[in-house]
Amino acid sequence: MKPTLVIMAAGMGSRYGGLKQMDPVGPNGEILLEYSVHDALRAGFGKVVFIIRRDFEDAFKAAVGARFEGEIDVSYAYQELENLPSGFSIPEGRTKPWGTGQAIFSCKDLVNEPFAVQNADDFYGAEAYQTIADEFAQLPEGDSCMVGYLVRNTLSPHGSVSRGICGTTHGFLSSIAERTCIKTNADGTIQYIENEQATDMSGDEICSMNFWGFTPSFFLTLEEKFISFLQEKGQELKSEWYIPDIVDEMIGSGQTRVKMLRSKGQWFGVTYPEDKPTVSASLKAMHKTGRYPDNLWA
Repeated sequence: MKPTLVIMAAGMGSRYGGLKQMDPVGPNGEILLEYSVHDALRAGFGKVVFIIRRDFEDAFKAAVGARFEGEIDVSYAYQELENLPSGFSIPEGRTKPWGTGQAIFSCKDLVNEPFAVQNADDFYGAEAYQTIADEFAQLPEGDSCMVGYLVRNTLSPHGSVSRGICGTTHGFLSSIAERTCIKTNADGTIQYIENEQATDMSGDEICSMNFWGFTPSFFLTLEEKFISFLQEKGQELKSEWYIPDIVDEMIGSGQTRVKMLRSKGQWFGVTYPEDKPTVSASLKAMHKTGRYPDNLWA
């Protein structure tokens, strides 16, 4: 059974200032999502599910979804406040969705095969899709996996970034330590700042860029975790429920093992507006060297 690619595209880029998902970055006007779908298709994925919001549904389908017509099976899931397990309701005054955990929950009726989850505004590289597709061929039901990147391959020269630094035990993810301020100094050294104290990093640490792989039974556990979350924090107006926290809890309770897959490739993202020229130049070079064809969908 061919795996599915789930792309979380419901969020706005607050620091960037707009819908990064629709911003052309490739030499022929390609958006980052096109490279994701292209690479997934080459790796053997059979379907893509876009998680979006109703308020930009028409614009997204016209500007993004239409690009893949005839190339791959496309479905849409909607992250909406009211998309909750049975018996729960939206607390008065709540206006914000419940986080990436709810985003994945919203596509539970559309996915019945192993699936990868990624951000909409990130470039992961062809190697990552092939790596996770190969792992799906041998991944036991209930186990999970994640493609991690060298920290040095994920940084922006235009400001600090947040990264989840991964710990491993016997090839499996054991912990994710959130570092909210990692930066490259003028001399090329890398540090993270915490409590106003700078700590050196080698740059070879493995970090999570939210590229996960799950089997279908993940949805059953996800609903159980969502119910527990809502019972505890469901009346709060700003509490959010994130995939790394869910996975960490599942690892701790023995409900899953997460195989740690690694990519030595370059991750690209438009964290700051100033990142866009660098990303565009890198993609142009990839087309020029033949890593991507002149027309992705020729």
